[in-house]
Order: sequence, then C-alpha cells, then structure tokens
Amino acid sequence: MLKDLNILLGVTGGIAAYKVVDLASKLTSAGAHVRTMMTEAACRLVGPKSFEAVAAAPVYTSLWSDAEGHSSAHISLADWAQIVVVAPASADILGKAANGICDDLLSTTLCVCWATPTLFAPAMNTRMWESPAVKRNVETLRAAGIRMVGPAAGRLACGTEGVGRMAEPQEILAAIEELAAERIKSRE
Repeated sequence: MLKDLNILLGVTGGIAAYKVVDLASKLTSAGAHVRTMMTEAACRLVGPKSFEAVAAAPVYTSLWSDAEGHSSAHISLADWAQIVVVAPASADILGKAANGICDDLLSTTLCVCWATPTLFAPAMNTRMWESPAVKRNVETLRAAGIRMVGPAAGRLACGTEGVGRMAEPQEILAAIEELAAERIKSRE
C-alpha cells in the first residue's frame, strides 16, 4: 500500500517527537519514500541525523537552507509529496496551519500543500487540547479536509493524566495506509 509513495513528514517540538523516528522507520520499511521537515523546537528534542538514518534521506530544518539546494524548498517539497503527515502536531502548528501563518519551513509548506492528503497527529497538554482556540483550529483544519489521529488519553510529559498523548506510531501508520488507499481509490 505504501510502496513508492512519497510521504512528507513534519515534526514539531512536542516531547513525542522521539516516537516519530520509529514512524519514519516503519514508513521506510513499508517501501515509502520519506522526507522529513523539522521545526527548530523539534531539533531541540530529536536530532535530524536520527531521521536521516532511518529514512536514508536529507532532513529539512529551515526555510532559508535546503538540504538539496533548492531555492524554494517549500515548493519543491510540496510538489514531491503525495501524503503529508505532521507528528507530533503541536498547538502551535495547528494554529499556524488553520490560520495560514507561514513563518517557518513546515508552516509555509503546509500552506502550499492544501490540496495534498494530510494527516495530523496532535500532541499537547490536556488543558491546551481543550482550549477554545485549539478546538477552533482543529475544526477549521477538519473542515479543510485535514485528518486527525488522536490524541490519546494517558500519562503526559508533565506528569499528569489526560487527553493529549500523540497516537502511537502503529496507529498513525494505519491512518496513513487509509489515506493511501483512498488516494488509490480516487484515481480509479
């Protein structure tokens, strides 16, 4: 299902970013081509080299420098992507994507990819997830056709229990496979 599919993986600065290395590995093992974009905050939690190693592809970290020398990485990545996945999807990126704010590589690329099948895996503190602003942003994104997987309930990084944990990599993988199947079906 994922063989030879181009998946653009956006990683934000949630503590769950370490789990996304496993997701990238699972996608690559399934035969997908994975390119990873990381926000500055994500790079503080997980090193780009981890993604480079499991996906055997360069990692993109800045709107101003491109791992492959393109002058407009956000356009070339958007053109390349067949499915976009953002995990963990922080409250910050949900707000940027819902409101067309383009101030880094990931948010700018998401603005260009509006017609590409996209999946977000939210992860944040329960109080943030329940915030009226985050709820509005999620509804705006869903109305635009963005899929969500999670968040799940459980122990959060801050030590509290509640909804806000990123879905597990296997669950995100299943949601990506659903998007891929729908993509194939729509082309028939």
